[in-house]
Amino acid sequence: MHKNVLQPPGWTKPRGYANGIAARGTVVSVAGQVGWNERCEFETDDFVGQVRQALANVRAVLAEAGGGPEHIVRMNWYMTDRNDYLTGGKALGAAYKEFMTDAEGTVHYPAMTAVQVVALMEPRAKIEIEVTAVVPIAM
Repeated sequence: MHKNVLQPPGWTKPRGYANGIAARGTVVSVAGQVGWNERCEFETDDFVGQVRQALANVRAVLAEAGGGPEHIVRMNWYMTDRNDYLTGGKALGAAYKEFMTDAEGTVHYPAMTAVQVVALMEPRAKIEIEVTAVVPIAM
């Protein structure tokens, strides 16, 4: 896959995301993943715990297309309480890095949107994460 981070000259470099990504390959859309396990059961009501599980779910779906975190170009986070995100601190950062690090140890920061919503479709869900990835075309 060919991927370029889009960083306009003179702009302050964003922390934890990219302003934009340009890529070539097979587009993979991963539906919003909430913090439940493969049996659609929540194991925790903790925000960071649900983020960890949602990111694990994203990686599992993306792997079905031969992709990994290095192929994610856009990530949207929908949360029911933005304070959970803002106060997540090191635990939230650690969860992100765990699931967004590739096999070579590089942490990937795609273009990202994070918004607070009134509610999610699953009543216990505190977070829903959807991604768009571009996976290299197999030759």
